[in-house]
Amino acid sequence: MASIAPRPYLRPLISEPAVRVSNFTRRFGQVTVLKDLDIEIGKGEFVALLGRSGSGKTTLLRTLAGLDPASPNEVETPQSRAVVFQEARLLPWKRVWKNVVLGLAGDQKDKAIQALAEVGLDHRVDAWPATLSGGEAQRASLARALVREPELLLLDEPFASLDALTRLKMHDLVLSLWRKHSPAVLLVTHDVDEAISLADRVLVLDNGKILAEEHIRLERPRVADQQFQAIRARLLGHLGVGVEAPRAPAPRKPEPVPAALAWAGE
Repeated sequence: MASIAPRPYLRPLISEPAVRVSNFTRRFGQVTVLKDLDIEIGKGEFVALLGRSGSGKTTLLRTLAGLDPASPNEVETPQSRAVVFQEARLLPWKRVWKNVVLGLAGDQKDKAIQALAEVGLDHRVDAWPATLSGGEAQRASLARALVREPELLLLDEPFASLDALTRLKMHDLVLSLWRKHSPAVLLVTHDVDEAISLADRVLVLDNGKILAEEHIRLERPRVADQQFQAIRARLLGHLGVGVEAPRAPAPRKPEPVPAALAWAGE
């Protein structure tokens, strides 16, 4: 398969950006992880970020979350931000509802119950985290993010450890919550199909820079039709994975008819 020539990333003209990263560089010792990075994410926009391991995806997410320092001239984000990590990170000695409102002042149980109801966990309000399934734990983590009413929701591979069926259910849940609350979303993922299924726009990060982007204009819910597969092939090509175009199956040769059957049919 011929290699796909990357198109240069041009920062989109967004009238109301929730996130603006301008000429941002991040180094750790002698290693440059992000280099002269420019990104904008609009208010209410759902963006997915793809990249090989070590490309700087998590470094960027940590910076946008405020976990790593950055100059306000280089990185602008809303004050209200929340992160959902790959692991639920629930405190095992606190009930589920107390994990949801962890860090919030005052008695916030009613607010926790409301958030847990939104993610379908209102029946596990007083449960201990150790009794939750993997999918339930991630729902609790999502409720913990939503209870803070973020303008920017950062998702760091939150579905990677879930089984396929639970992952699809979580996709539907995240989309419904995004439609209801309208935060800007940045999803970091290794899963190309997941990125196409969820995002308005997919960015490919490589060697600390945005290598390419795809605007996903497919109607939701998205099915793996020809357009989906074409986008998938382009993104995989940017990630260095060659994909052969699907071929039509070869026509089947007629099988010889056994003599006994041939005689019976005469």
